[in-house]
Amino acid sequence: MQLLIADLHLQPDQPEIAQGFIDYLRGPAREASALTILGDLFEAWIGDDYRGEFEQRIIAELRACHDAGTRLAFMHGNRDFLIGEAFAADSGCALLEDPTVVELGGRRALLMHGDSLCTGDTAYMAFRRQARDPAWQAQILALPVEERLALARKLRQQSGEANSNKAEDIMDVTPAAVVDTLRAHESRLLIHGHTHRPAVHELAVDGERAERYVIGDWRPNQGWQLRVEGDDITLESFALA
Repeated sequence: MQLLIADLHLQPDQPEIAQGFIDYLRGPAREASALTILGDLFEAWIGDDYRGEFEQRIIAELRACHDAGTRLAFMHGNRDFLIGEAFAADSGCALLEDPTVVELGGRRALLMHGDSLCTGDTAYMAFRRQARDPAWQAQILALPVEERLALARKLRQQSGEANSNKAEDIMDVTPAAVVDTLRAHESRLLIHGHTHRPAVHELAVDGERAERYVIGDWRPNQGWQLRVEGDDITLESFALA
């Protein structure tokens, strides 16, 4: 049995979600052979060299889950794209490229965070290109910690203000981008997060049936996961204690 999750947006100001994730790592995740996190595990990550008490606790819980026998994998999201090799080594998470092709349920599955599919949001796509540029990342990581913390707060504020003024469809995936991406990777099964719109979509790619699973975001009283057992793939929500 394998589990996939996304969009927890962990932060000290949301202790219910953080504790829910810790309980998840100590419980359901240890019953799985693998747990894959498809981005935005943290609300913000300013570099592996900065770890407060909160970040250290999450890393320790991930490592304990890994050491208990669950394979962990992490794909960058649009909030935690600065997570690096040091985090991976300490937490036990293998870093995945976005996108990545794997076998799930006996099928060729394409895993993504999902933000690169929102091509209608041209302003965000421009920021994404900048944020994923190694030279830009190196420049940011060279800043003092306090400046990075201030920048992270500014970016979150700007993102919230921008999203409040955008049409709903602009912040969702572009159907043509979904089809083109599945075709390019010779897959008919797409799994992603990012949009916070959990659902199972059926579509067609070159006359063949395809599916798109969108994993939901975690909230103080609710989590989402994709469960893969044998050939069965199930999108499900569950209560956080």
